[in-house]
Amino acid sequence: MKQLRMPIAAITDEFSSDLATALEPMAAMGMTGAELRVVFGKNIMDLTNDELKLAKELCDQKGMKVIGIASPILKCVLPGAPPVDPRFQQDTFNSKHTFDDQARLADRAFEIAGLLGCNLIRVFSYWRSIEPDACFDAIVKALAGLADQAKSRGIIIGLENEHACNIGTAVEARKLLDALDHPNLQLVWDPANALVGGEKAYPDGYELLPVKRIAHVHAKDCHMEGHTPIWGPVGTRNVNWQGQIAALLRDGYPGYLSLETHWAGPPKADGSGNDKFLASTICGWNLRGLVAAS
Repeated sequence: MKQLRMPIAAITDEFSSDLATALEPMAAMGMTGAELRVVFGKNIMDLTNDELKLAKELCDQKGMKVIGIASPILKCVLPGAPPVDPRFQQDTFNSKHTFDDQARLADRAFEIAGLLGCNLIRVFSYWRSIEPDACFDAIVKALAGLADQAKSRGIIIGLENEHACNIGTAVEARKLLDALDHPNLQLVWDPANALVGGEKAYPDGYELLPVKRIAHVHAKDCHMEGHTPIWGPVGTRNVNWQGQIAALLRDGYPGYLSLETHWAGPPKADGSGNDKFLASTICGWNLRGLVAAS
């Protein structure tokens, strides 16, 4: 196979919540990083220490580094904020935690990072309000607290721009990063989420971002029908992945490009629904093709 110009990874449950099942195709397509979100049918935050140890062993056996904890931290309603914007689907991935759970979740996330030898914890910015600016100060305060906790542990808090949360676009992410210049707060850049938020993710959105503060990049693809994203194979929809990857390489981005399929996949032959495993396999090989040296 052709050499890759940057390392690739995946959120493992996009293939299967059974970790061993997920790691097989990931390894075959040259992925070297595993981002953990739902493992053994449970959200990463709800795994026991023994289950985390098993997950680490399975990743090690496949030569896969655990590169990120895809936590649900700050993926909740902010008390006292204006009403939640009903236009965006709120994906919870087996996590139903509330605002009152956030301090406990943060403590557990730091424990999990230590157990897995991982230095990136993904977080969010509360479910998107109809007035995101009204939530801004509270978001800065929460992220500052997390970043301060992370500093002594050598961990990066990675804020994902999530279209269903208050920081959804590059414009919003840049404003947040400028307001909170903390070495332990960086960005998980998701161009497709920015697209869903109404932005032309590349080049317009990406060119606004301080590249040195991008810790991680998610890869998925869609086009929009009104406010609804229609997900499809990576590299075939409206995110300019060729241009985005070229820009990341140009700018010396040192991290992973991590698959977050979202596409449900083609119908199964038996008519029992869509084939998400096949969808992620297709998207993974597409991603490899986009990153492979010519």
